[in-house]
This record gives sequence, structure tokens and C-alpha cells, in this order.
Amino acid sequence: MRSLTAPEATRSNALHAGAWWLWALGLATAASRTTNPLLLGLIVGVAGYVVAARRTDAPWARSYGAFVKLALFVVAVRTLFTLVLGSSVPGTTTLLTLPELPLPEWAQGVRLGGRVTVEELVFSLYEGAKLAALLICVGAANALANPARLLKSLPGALYEAGVAVVVAMTFAPNMVADVARLRTARRLRGRPTGGVRAVLQIGLPVLEGALERSIAVAASMDARGYGRTARVPDGVRRTTNVLTLGGLLGVCAGTYGLLAAQGAGYGLPLLGVGLAAAVAGLRLGGRRAARTRYRPDRWGVRAWLVAGSGVAVAVAMIAANGSAYEALHPGVVPLVAPELPVWPAAAVLMGLAPAWLAPVPKENT
Repeated sequence: MRSLTAPEATRSNALHAGAWWLWALGLATAASRTTNPLLLGLIVGVAGYVVAARRTDAPWARSYGAFVKLALFVVAVRTLFTLVLGSSVPGTTTLLTLPELPLPEWAQGVRLGGRVTVEELVFSLYEGAKLAALLICVGAANALANPARLLKSLPGALYEAGVAVVVAMTFAPNMVADVARLRTARRLRGRPTGGVRAVLQIGLPVLEGALERSIAVAASMDARGYGRTARVPDGVRRTTNVLTLGGLLGVCAGTYGLLAAQGAGYGLPLLGVGLAAAVAGLRLGGRRAARTRYRPDRWGVRAWLVAGSGVAVAVAMIAANGSAYEALHPGVVPLVAPELPVWPAAAVLMGLAPAWLAPVPKENT
């Protein structure tokens, strides 16, 4: 039993950042395959529990709350659009009737206001909940994966884009840290921290400070020669470009197939072929990187188990679409109450594995 207990996290045994992203993307793929609010809530609960159990006090870990707020905002906007612009879902149960604005003939098919049905509102809530679950899964990856260690693990072929990656991945955590710092400073000065006026006064300094710090990190990397390349034969360079570009296109097409409603049949094979081509191209492109890596992160057994738990959730949910489609997509016309299917729910619970497998941060011991 002692060997199964997760050890305390140190620099040498910290979980690979890529494992956290694979786990989170697996949960996101599972969320994209259903509109059942009970299953979506279970996925969000699994992600939130793992974040609470394995999140550190680092600045990037504080961004999870911002993603949750953004997810709630997406649900509210999706519902508001349905109320104002209507929906393509036919409905018979009238909820309310808004004043309708007449539009010209060239805008046929679009309406502003009018009758709002219960079926339209429920459908918009289902779709908004799916988008919210996707955002929360991505937020979980941002809260658990160290962006610097993830960047350190990038293949050599991607080092030229490392500066842009640093700016993109550190902007959101820096912005969240600046928001907390400025709100604390305003509270100490006796100024309000809520309301539209406070948001407008805080917004510009937050964006400016987060961008300046991200650019400062990128500039320091550039000054240290990050992304320096070596000379390689033209044939190797062309082969690398073809494999990498073709592989990334295959990954994009395969991911779209997995996220689409009817694309699971071709999505998984295309994703596998794209990943194989991309990996081959990145290994060839790594010859251009004239650098060494100090204490590289190891992809150990725990990383395989954490990433595999997310992949298992995604595969199980994709398989459930073929055998229990009605349970994963409750009908709105006619309107039926959603039910929690047993084995898809049990499959989602496999995503809790990182809460016991990943090393425990010192803050949580």
C-alpha cells in the first residue's frame, strides 16, 4: 500500500506538464460528446476536485477561478442570445413573449425578440453548459501544469516559436495575479473593488502589467539565445516541414472529427496518423536546435497513468455515443428530463485518478 501512496512533490518527481494537458483534453473531449447536464456537471466536478487536491500556490494556479467565471459568463451570453435572437429549435411551450423588432426582407430568417419557448431556452442551456465544461477543463490544465516546465519540454523543432508561446501561456496567469494585487491595494486604500467603475479603473493597468511581464520573460529568453538553430541539409529541412505541417493538419482534422457529432469514425484514425507524422517531423526538426536541456522532466509511470485516465474517459464517452446516444443527448422536442447513465458516469469518475496518483504539493501536505 505504501508504494501506491503519492509522494510529496519535489523538483525531481513533479508530474510532467504534458500529462496534465492530456488529462484535461481527455475530459474536454468527453464533455464535447454530450449535452446531458448531469454528465457535464460530473465532468466539471471531477476537474474541480483534482484541481483542489493537486493545485499549488503558484501564480498560474490561481487562474482556475477566472476560467470558472468565464464559463458562467458564456452560459449567460448563450442564453441571452437565445432570448433576443431566438433559436432554430421548434418549441410549443411558450415561456414569455418579448417585443419583436420588424426587420427588412433581406434579413429574413433573423428575428429580434418575439416568442421564447421553454424548449429553446433548455437547448441553449445545454449548449452553453457544454462550452462551459470545455473552458473549465482547459482552466484545470492551466492551473495544474507549470507553463515554464511545459515550455522546457517542447521538442527542438518548436524552439523558434518558444518566445511567442511564453507570452501566450504566461499572459493569463500574470493577469490573474495582477487583478488580485490591484484589488488588495484598492481595498487597503478604502476604494471599492466591485462595480463597473472599479473594473474600468483596474482593467487597463492589469492588461498592461501582464503583457509587460510576459514580454520581459520573452526578452530575457531571447537575450540568452533561446531558439538558436544549427545548419541542416536542405532535404532534411523540406522533409521536416512536410511532415510537421501535414501532421499538424491531420491532428486538427482528427480533433475536429472527435469533437463533431458524427466524426468519431474517421477522427481517431486521422488523429493517430497526424500525430505519427508530426512526431517524426519534430524529431527531424530537433536536429536544428543547438542546445542542451538541464535536468529534463521525466515522463514516468505516474505521468502515463494520469494521461491515460483522461484518454480513457474520452474513449469511453465516444463509445457511449454509439450505445447510449439518447442518454448522452436528452431530447428537447419533446422536452424530457435528463437521466444519469450509469456506465458513462462511472467512466467519467476515472478522471479522478490524478487526485491520488499525482505527487502531493507541499502546500497540501
